[in-house]
Amino acid sequence: MESILISFKTASVIRLLQKIMSDCEPLRKRQRPLESGGRPEDAENQRKEAVRPEGSTKLQRKRQIPGKSSQNSLDLWLQKKPSVTRKSSAHTDLSTSPERDPASIQPRRAGSDPEARRITHFTSRTAAGADGKALSSEFISHGVALADLRRAPACSGSLPALRPSDRHTVMIRTELLDPEEVPVPFPETRRDCWDDSHVKLPCSRHNLFPADRTTLESRWDLITRSLSVPFTSSLDVKDAILRYNAGQAKAWSFTALHSYCKGLQGSEAEQMFGKLLPAMAQLALRAPSLFTQPIPLLSAQRCGSITLSQEQVSSLLANAFFCTFPRRNSRRTEFSNYPDINFNRLFEGSLPSKQQKLKTLLCYFERITQRRPTGLITYTRQCLQRPPSWSSSKKQFSKLHIRCDGTIEDQGYGMLQVDFANRFVGGGVTGSGLVQEEIRFLINPELIAARLFTEALEDNECLIITGTEQFSRYSGYSHTYRWDGNHEDQTPRDEWQRRVTEVVAIDALHYRNFLQQFLPDNITRELNKAFCGFARPGVESENLSAVATGNWGCGAFGGDTRLKAVLQMMAAAEAERDLMYFTFGDADLLRDVHRIHTHFTHRHASVGSVFNMLQQYYERVIKETSRAKPQETLYSFLSENL
Repeated sequence: MESILISFKTASVIRLLQKIMSDCEPLRKRQRPLESGGRPEDAENQRKEAVRPEGSTKLQRKRQIPGKSSQNSLDLWLQKKPSVTRKSSAHTDLSTSPERDPASIQPRRAGSDPEARRITHFTSRTAAGADGKALSSEFISHGVALADLRRAPACSGSLPALRPSDRHTVMIRTELLDPEEVPVPFPETRRDCWDDSHVKLPCSRHNLFPADRTTLESRWDLITRSLSVPFTSSLDVKDAILRYNAGQAKAWSFTALHSYCKGLQGSEAEQMFGKLLPAMAQLALRAPSLFTQPIPLLSAQRCGSITLSQEQVSSLLANAFFCTFPRRNSRRTEFSNYPDINFNRLFEGSLPSKQQKLKTLLCYFERITQRRPTGLITYTRQCLQRPPSWSSSKKQFSKLHIRCDGTIEDQGYGMLQVDFANRFVGGGVTGSGLVQEEIRFLINPELIAARLFTEALEDNECLIITGTEQFSRYSGYSHTYRWDGNHEDQTPRDEWQRRVTEVVAIDALHYRNFLQQFLPDNITRELNKAFCGFARPGVESENLSAVATGNWGCGAFGGDTRLKAVLQMMAAAEAERDLMYFTFGDADLLRDVHRIHTHFTHRHASVGSVFNMLQQYYERVIKETSRAKPQETLYSFLSENL
C-alpha cells in the first residue's frame, strides 16, 4: 500500500512538472520559418504564421475614440492614457524573409526582394510570467517615470517658416495657410515634367499610348473618359481600369474586389456605386489642378523632403486605387527599385483579409470625399553622410522607461515612433501583407503615398513621415485583422498644420546564423541605421521627444533582443534622445535590459566604452564559439568586464 501511495505521489509530481514546462514553453519556443513556394510575399506570410508562439491566439485591439471635450485641449491630450482593449494571450516580435543559405556569413537586407516582406509584429498583449498569470505592476515597467520622458508638442521648439528650398519641395502656397481652410496648390500655373527625377503623373501630357501603329493618344484623356462613366457594379470598375491598362487584362484579377462588392447590402451598394466611387473618381481626376509642379523622387543617397496637403495625398491615393500611375506595373522599368503603388494586387485573390483591407481604405476615402482635409504632411528621406565614431564616443546613456505592456503606437504618442520597416516602405500593404507595418499604413493611409516616390532604403538611410492622420480603428492581426470603425484623430497640429505624429522607418539586417550579428561590421551597420533614424541635425536636444521602440529586427529575422536593445540605447544616447522600450510581454527581457542599463549608468559608461566591449565580446567569445550560440551571454560579459 505504501509503495502504491509513493507511486501515486511521484506521478502527481511528474504531471505538475510537465504542466510547468508546458506553461513555460510559449516563452521559449521559436519555430523556424516554413519553406514555401509561390509569390515571395505570400510565402513570407506563411512563414510568419510558423514562428507564432504556441501561446498566441487572436491578437485583437480596439481603439476608443476620445471624447469631443478633449478635441481642442492640448493639456488633456498630453495627459491622456490611450485606452486599448486587448484580447490576446501571448506573442513575440515576428519577422520573415526570403530563402537564404544558412551557411552564408553575409546578412540579408530586409526586403531585398521588392516583393519580399519582413514581418515584424508588435501588437500589444497583457504581460504575463512563465506561469501564464498576469504580472504585478512592479514587473510591468522599470526605469524613469513616463512623465520624465519628453513628448511633442510640449517639448518641441518653434518651427521655422515653411518655405521651399533646394532640398524641400513644398506643393502648396505657404502664405495662404489657414487652419480652417484647404491649402492651395503651388504654383498657380501648372508645370509639367516627365523625367527620371520626378514622379511620372498620369495627368502628364507625356503620358501617351498607341491608338494604332501610327498614332499616339493621351492616356489621361482615356482615363478621364473611363472614370466618368457611371459605376453600377465591380465589373464596371474592372472594365474602366483595364480600358487604360489593356496590356494587363490577362494578368490582373479582381476577385477580392468582386467578393467585397457582392457582400454589400442594398443601401451599402447604392452608397458605394452611386456616391463613393464617383466621388473617388472625381478626386483622382482633379490631379491636373492639384499638382501644378512636379513631385520629386526621394531617390537613394539624396536627402530631401516633400510637403503635400492632405487633399493632394488623397488624390494620389485615389489614382492609386484606380491604377492610373504609368510605368509602375512592371519590374522592368525605371521604377524597379520602388515599391508598388497601383492597387491592382489589392484587388486580386480570395483571402477574406483583402476585403477587410478594402473596407479600411474605403472608410478613408468616404471620410475625405465628404469633408476635405486641411492639414499638411511631410515626407523626408534622411541620409547619414558622416556616421559617429562609435569607438571614441563620450556620450552618456540617456533615460530609459521600459515596459511589458502597451504599444509603440498608443503609449508612444507624442514620441518618435519606430516602424520596423521593410526597405521597400509599406511592405505588402498593397498586396497580401497584413502585419504591423501594413496595418499602420492602412489605418493611416496617407503613409501609403510614400511608396509613390521613395526608393528602397539603403544602409545609411531612413524615411521620416510627419503629420499623417489615423482614420480607422481595428482589431486582430494578420488573418484575424478586422476593420473596427471610424477613428477621430485628436492629435494636435504644429505650426505647419501637420499632426504631431512622427513615424520613422528603419530596416534591420536579417541573420540566418545567430552569431553573424555580432560581427563588428554588422554591429556598426545597425548602429548607423538606428542613429540615422533617431538623429535630427540642427535640433536642440531639449526639443527632441523620446524614441518609442522595441524588439527591432528580432523574431524570425534572427536578431537577438538583448543586443538590439543595447544598440538602440547607444543610438538614442548618441542622438541625445531618451528611450521608451516595449518588450511586448517579455518580463525576462524587461528585467535584463533594465539591469544592464542601470549597470551602464551607475558605472558612467560611455557609448564608446560599450562599443569597445561589444568588439571584445566578438573577439573573446563569439570567435571562440563552436556552438550555434555562445555559452557566455552578452549581458554577463558586459556586466563583468565594464
